[in-house]
Parts: sequence; C-alpha cells; structure tokens
Amino acid sequence: MSVDRLERVNSLLKRVIGESMFTVMQGDTVAPGLITVTDVKCGKDLRDATVKVSIFGDDALKETALHHLKHNAKRFQQIINREVRLKFTPRLLFQLDRSLEKGDEVLAILSKLDGESNPTQNA
Repeated sequence: MSVDRLERVNSLLKRVIGESMFTVMQGDTVAPGLITVTDVKCGKDLRDATVKVSIFGDDALKETALHHLKHNAKRFQQIINREVRLKFTPRLLFQLDRSLEKGDEVLAILSKLDGESNPTQNA
C-alpha cells in the first residue's frame, strides 16, 4: 500500500473516531468532550490501528477514560465498518498521548526563563 494512501486512511480513521466519540462514550462517567484523538497509525496490512488520545484532567481521570475507550473499542470498530469502506476493519489499540503535556511543560519553562531574563517587565 502506498504511503499516501495509508496517510489518507489514518486521517479518515482519526476523523471517524473523533466524530463518533460522543455517540460511543455517551452515558459513561467520563465526558467525551475531555478526550481528543491526536493521531492514528494504521498498520500496512490495515488489520491494526494505534489510536493516540489526549485526555484533559488528572491522572485518575486519564486512566478511567483510557479504560472506557479500550472497553468500547468494538463499538468504534463497528462504526468504522459501517462508515468506511476498507477490506479489513482494523482492531483499535488506544494509547495515552502525553506530548501535549510535555509541550506545555516546555512552554512553562521557557516562559519562566524569559521572566527571569527580563526583570524590568515584572516590576
């Protein structure tokens, strides 16, 4: 499978999973608005896909949300099967994406360093 086609499939799966988040997670203890699908990487054979999600909240909420996502993976796969025409419907593996948190930490450090180098702005 060409790289361009695989990228389009990844993008399509990301959109479908993100759009179906509210229907699948409705009624769960974790609000679906706190979950963002950041990336989808599908295998070359289209049988497996890793879905990276960013979850807003503390660590306990993140673990609970990730558990609910893994529990509802079959429902997401059913929606993908219904809405996307692929030879195989990929099995979904949800992973927590902490890259946004790391980016926030770097920005906070840079902001702190900028504040220390310009003490006249703080006065």
